[in-house]
Amino acid sequence: MPERRQVSGEAALASALLAEARERVDRLLDAWSERIQTIVPGRTGEALAYALNTPGKRVRAALVLAAYRSVGGISPAIAAVATAVETVHAYSLVHDDLPCMDDDALRRGRPTTHRAYDVPTATRVGFLLVPVAGLVLSQAARDLVLSEPSLGRMARELFEAGGIEGMVGGQWLDLEAEGRTLDLDGLIAVHRAKTGALIRAACVLGGMAAEAPPAALEALGHYGHEVGLAFQIADDVLDVIGTSAQLGKTAGRDAELAKSTYVSVLGVERAREEAATHAHRAVGHLEAAGLEVGALAALAGYIVSRES
Repeated sequence: MPERRQVSGEAALASALLAEARERVDRLLDAWSERIQTIVPGRTGEALAYALNTPGKRVRAALVLAAYRSVGGISPAIAAVATAVETVHAYSLVHDDLPCMDDDALRRGRPTTHRAYDVPTATRVGFLLVPVAGLVLSQAARDLVLSEPSLGRMARELFEAGGIEGMVGGQWLDLEAEGRTLDLDGLIAVHRAKTGALIRAACVLGGMAAEAPPAALEALGHYGHEVGLAFQIADDVLDVIGTSAQLGKTAGRDAELAKSTYVSVLGVERAREEAATHAHRAVGHLEAAGLEVGALAALAGYIVSRES
């Protein structure tokens, strides 16, 4: 019974944190969408606003908030850092959905950017969202009264996660792997970059925003690495057992594209066990460093048990 109450309590904590992240980040994204349309006119500006306003679970944003608070951060301005992370995530989704990539028609229950506009516009939008994220992060640093060197370190962390050493490199490996059979190590190599890099960066950026010491940042990075893999495994499971209505995107696309996934390699049940193992390891890194684990442990539990 106590264990059940603990699980229920963690689920409630994760739900509250995700709701907070959605409310605060969506408000900032809406404000930036309006601002961007005054900077980038016409159809491209409209498409940028459309991509920025794509609804979502805001898991990465919630991780930023939880990581920040786990090392003593208290400023509400941390929501702006979370917004910068979600902006980079939006760029990755716009490009991931293109016909030359996964060719998806739906994203979070509405037409993907290239379907709502066109492929050239969506391609430009993806690229332009990167400097938009820079603007958002710069404003976040001012609101948090961080130094220019601190902003530089945070920018490097964010954009390396979104670049060739992170999501771009992982997407390249993912495309190369279509139609091929990868083993577990090969899958981890793809998703450590494609999915895990930005999730890890979200956790580290939360710590950086609180000017946490190196040992704490290292623990947050290890947590983010493990929980990023858990997130991707859960995604692979949901792609098999979920419906398009549940997921807000086309279910079964991995099989259509002949992608190796954790489910194709391990099966559904073993994949779930693997996700739980990574989530457990993630929390262990925080405990070993003496960090506050409550909210981050709750989010790790949510990541492996979510239904969408």
